[in-house]
Amino acid sequence: MLPMFGDERRRRAMNLGGSKSVTSPAAILEQAKALRNEREVLRRREESALKIQSWWRGTLEARSVRWRMRQLFLQDMTSLTGLRCLVFVGQDDDLLQKWSAAVSTNDRKYLLFGGVASQDKAHWVTLLCQVSVLLIRSVAKEPLSSSVLTHLQVLCKLLDPLYAARVLGSSDFDLPHVLTQYVMQHGLYHNVRISIEAIALDSKNNPAVPYLVKLVYLPFTNVPPLTELFTQYLHALVIHILTIPLLPYRFPLKPLSELSAKLPLAYLQSLSSCTTDIVTQTLISAQINIIANLLAFTPARYATLPLPSLAAYIQLLCALLLAMPVNALDPPLSDSKSLSWEDDSDVDDENVLGGSAVPHSALPVLDARTRKRLQILPSSTHLNTLLKLTRQHPQLLPDVVRLLMALNVVWPTAEDMVLGSLLLYGGGGLVREIYRDQVRPSPLGRDENIATDMDPALQDWWPPLLLLTDLYTYTLRTMGDDEFFSNPRTLLTLNELVPFSRTLFNIAFTLYWRDDQLKLQDTNVPGLNLRWINVRERLTKCLQAIHARDSRRPFMPPNHWHIDTQIDMSSFIDAAVHEEQQSDELSGPYVTSKRRQASVSHLSLRLGILSNIPFAIPFETRVHIFRLFVQTDMENRGYILFSRLNRTEVSIRRGHIAQDGYDKLSGVDLRAPIAITFIDQFGEPEAGIDGGGVFKEFFTSLCKEVFDTNRGLWLETKKNEIYPNPHAYASETYNLSWYRFIGRILGKALYEGILVEVAFAGFFLAKWLDKQSFLDDLASLDPDLYQGLVFLKNYTGNVEDLSLNHTVATEEFGVTKVVDLIPNGSNVPVTRENRLQYICLVSHYRLTKQIKLQSEAFFEGLSEMIDPKWLRMFNQQELQILLGGANSPIDIEDLRQHTNYGGLYNDQHPTIRAFWKAMESFDQEQRRAFLRFVTSCSRPPLLGFKQLNPNFAIRDAGDDQHRLPTASTCVNLLKLPMYTNERVLREKLLQAILSGAGFDLS
Repeated sequence: MLPMFGDERRRRAMNLGGSKSVTSPAAILEQAKALRNEREVLRRREESALKIQSWWRGTLEARSVRWRMRQLFLQDMTSLTGLRCLVFVGQDDDLLQKWSAAVSTNDRKYLLFGGVASQDKAHWVTLLCQVSVLLIRSVAKEPLSSSVLTHLQVLCKLLDPLYAARVLGSSDFDLPHVLTQYVMQHGLYHNVRISIEAIALDSKNNPAVPYLVKLVYLPFTNVPPLTELFTQYLHALVIHILTIPLLPYRFPLKPLSELSAKLPLAYLQSLSSCTTDIVTQTLISAQINIIANLLAFTPARYATLPLPSLAAYIQLLCALLLAMPVNALDPPLSDSKSLSWEDDSDVDDENVLGGSAVPHSALPVLDARTRKRLQILPSSTHLNTLLKLTRQHPQLLPDVVRLLMALNVVWPTAEDMVLGSLLLYGGGGLVREIYRDQVRPSPLGRDENIATDMDPALQDWWPPLLLLTDLYTYTLRTMGDDEFFSNPRTLLTLNELVPFSRTLFNIAFTLYWRDDQLKLQDTNVPGLNLRWINVRERLTKCLQAIHARDSRRPFMPPNHWHIDTQIDMSSFIDAAVHEEQQSDELSGPYVTSKRRQASVSHLSLRLGILSNIPFAIPFETRVHIFRLFVQTDMENRGYILFSRLNRTEVSIRRGHIAQDGYDKLSGVDLRAPIAITFIDQFGEPEAGIDGGGVFKEFFTSLCKEVFDTNRGLWLETKKNEIYPNPHAYASETYNLSWYRFIGRILGKALYEGILVEVAFAGFFLAKWLDKQSFLDDLASLDPDLYQGLVFLKNYTGNVEDLSLNHTVATEEFGVTKVVDLIPNGSNVPVTRENRLQYICLVSHYRLTKQIKLQSEAFFEGLSEMIDPKWLRMFNQQELQILLGGANSPIDIEDLRQHTNYGGLYNDQHPTIRAFWKAMESFDQEQRRAFLRFVTSCSRPPLLGFKQLNPNFAIRDAGDDQHRLPTASTCVNLLKLPMYTNERVLREKLLQAILSGAGFDLS
C-alpha cells in the first residue's frame, strides 16, 4: 500500500549531478561523523516526544482521577472513602477547608475519632496521620487565610489526649500519641514556626495564635518524659520554636502564660545528649534567639527546677555562648559605640586577638527588644540567683563558673558588670571558694608538669582558673594597699596568693617561651572560645597587678618571680639584643599600641618576656640589657658618646637655660652628641671645651628649671612626687609642646645614663609603661578622695542614700565644673550594684583622663628617644631607679675601686688615704650628701660606680689648709686640697657637702 503522503522513511541521498566525489579519507570520516550526529539528534527528539506525550496522557488521566475523587469526596466528606479521597487528592486547600469545617463542628465531634473504634481502625489511623500533615502544611502555606483557624482547631483536637479521652473513653489505643509521632516526623514544629513568623508582631491577637501555642506544647503531653521520643521532641522544640525571634512578644498574655507553664523545662536534662547537635545545627542569630527565649521562660522557674535540669540548662547556655564570636550578644550599633570606662585610655581592645572575633559587619543585627532580653544574662539579679543555686547545689558551681567565663569572653563589654556582681555576692567570698575548690587542686601550672598544660584532657580546669584570674585582677583595681594587706575579705590570704601567683607565672612564662608563637594566635583553649594568646594576656594582667603590690611592699618569697635558674642568662642577654635588632628591622617606627606589643611577642620569645613579665628576669640583668639596647642603637646610628663627630653645637645663655634649650634643641636629634657653649651675661662665650661635663651642667640646670612646680606644668603630691598639671592651662598647644620637649630631654638622660634628681608620681610613670592606674594609685594624688571611695566600697548601708551620681566635680580658678563619667551620668545614681564601676570611673578620670593630653605629649617626646618596649622592661619603681639611681646604701669600696686620680694624687697618697678613711666614717645620709655634691645626684648608679660616666675623679687643689673642697659636677670631679690632718680633712669635707657649696668651673 502506498503511503498517503509519500514514503515517510528517510531515503538515501543520491548525487546524480555528476559532481566530483570526495576522495580525502579525513573528509569521508568527517562526513560520516556528521551523519551519525544527525541520526542521534533525531533519535533524542523522538524519545523526548514520546516522554512528553506519556506525561501529558498521565497528567490528563491524573486530572480526571482527581476530579472523580473530588466528586466522590464531596458526596461523603466524613466517611472512610471521603478521607481516602482527600488523602489521594493531596495538598488541595479547598478540599481540606471543607473537610476541616465538616469535622470541627461540635455536633460532629465523633466524626474525627469514630472510625478508630471500627473494624477499619488501621485505615482510619493511617489516613488521619496523613491528613494531619496536609493540614499543618496548608497552615504554613497560607498562615493568614480564612481556613487556618479550622485547620488548627482540628489539629489541636487530634493531638490533644484529653479531648481523645472524652470522645473515645478509656481505650488501649493511644491515637494522639500515634498522630503526634507521625506529624513530628513530618515537620510539625517547622511548619508551626513558619506560621508564627508569618503573623506580624503587632497582630498577636490573631485568633490562630492560641492554637499555634497549643501545637507547641501538645506533643509533650503524648509521650512519657525522659524517653527517646521526648528527647527528640524537645530537640525539635529548641531548633524550630526557640529560634523564633522575639517569641514572647508574638503572643498575648494568656497564651504566653499557658506556654510558659506547659514548656517541659523540668526535663531539660533530656537535652544533655543533643546539646552539641543543637549548636551545630543553628546559625549565630538562631543561637542568640535560643538564649533570649530561654531567658524569657526559665529564670522564673530556677527555684523549682530539678538539679539535673538546671545543670543541663546551664550547660546549654554555655555551649551556645562558646559557639559565638566575640561581641555577638552586643554588636556595636551603627551610630554609636559600646561604652567602657577605658574608652579614653591608651589601652587597645584586648579582644583583638581573643576568641573567634569576626568583623562587626558579619555580626547579626539585634532588635532592641532582644538586646534588652539578653541584658538579663549579665545582670546582677540573674547572676545572684545563679550563685544562690550553687549554694543549694554545690555541684552546679563548675558549670556556673564555665558559663560565667564563656559570658565574659563573648560579651567583653559586660565583663565589668559580671565581675562586679560576682565580687559583691556574699561579701566577696566567691574568690576564695573558686580558688579552694577548683583552682588549688588543679594540675595546671605546677612546676612538675608545666609542659602538659595545653593538653585537651585538662580542659575542665581552665574556666575556673581564668575566671579567678579575671576576678582577682578586677578586685585589685578597686583595692588600695592598706586594704590589700590588712583586710583580705574579698581576697586570698597572702599564703594562698603565693602558690596562686606561681601557678599563673608558670603558665604565662611557658606561653611566652614557646617556639610556636603563631599557634597561640590560631588555636583556642580546649573547651573555650578563647585563643591561647588571649589567655596569656589575662594571666599577664593579673601577674602585673600582683607584682605591683609586691614591689611596693614585698611579701613574696625570695626569687619567687625569677626564672634565672631555668635558663642561661648570658645567652638570654645575647639573644635578646639580637632579637631587638631584628625587631627594629621588621617593625619600623615606634608605636605604643597593644597590637605592637603583641607583634613583639610573636617575633621574639625574649622580647615577649621582657615586655610583659619582665620581673621574670632579675632587675640588674634587665638594666644591663637596656644599656646594651642603647649601645646597639647608638652604633647603628653612627654616634659615639662624647665624640666630636656628628655632634650638634648649641649656645645657651646662662640666664635663659630652659628657653634657649627649648628653642634650639626642639628640632635636634638628641641621640647625637650635644656640645654646649654657655654665653655669659655680657654675651661672650665662656672658655672651655665641652667633653661631656658642660652638657651635664646644662642638663642639670635645665632639669631644675623645667621640673619646677612654679612654672605651672607640674604639680606635687604630698610625697613630693611630680605629675602633669591637669588644669586646662597645661593642655594648651604651647604647653603641650613643652611637655613633648621635656619628654625628649628625659629620654636623653635615659639614653646616656645621666641620673636625674626628680621623683615622678607612680601613676604618671605607669603611663610610660602603657599601664592603667587604679584606686591604689589615687592615694598618692588625692588622699581625701581615696578615703571617700574606700568608704563607699565598704559601705554596708543603702548606697543610694549617699545621693551620688556618675559625675565628678573639678575646680579651675575658682570655677567648679561637673563632668559626666558616662553619658547622662548626672541622672545615673550610684547603687550597690554599680559602685565598683563608679570607683573605677572616678579613679580613671583623675589619674588618666585629666592628664591625657599632657601625658601623651610627654610620652611622644620620650618615645623619640627611647623605644617604648625598652621601658616596659621595668615597673614604676624600677623606672624611677633607672632615672635617678638606686636608693640603696652607698658602697665606699665600690666607689674607691672606680675612682680616677689627677694631679699629684694617687691611691696611696696620704691625703687620699685620709679621704677614704673619712668617707668610711660617714653615715649613709652624709655619703648621699657627698655624692650629690660631686655628681649632682644623691643616689648611686644602678649597676655600681663602674657605670658612672665619666668615672668619679679626685685631683689636688693646692695646699691651702683653710680652703674648702670644691666639685665639678659636670665631670664628677672632686677638687681636694692636700690636707695634712685627718680631722681637718673630715671637717672641711663635711662643711663643703652640707653647706650647699656651688659649682666651681676651673
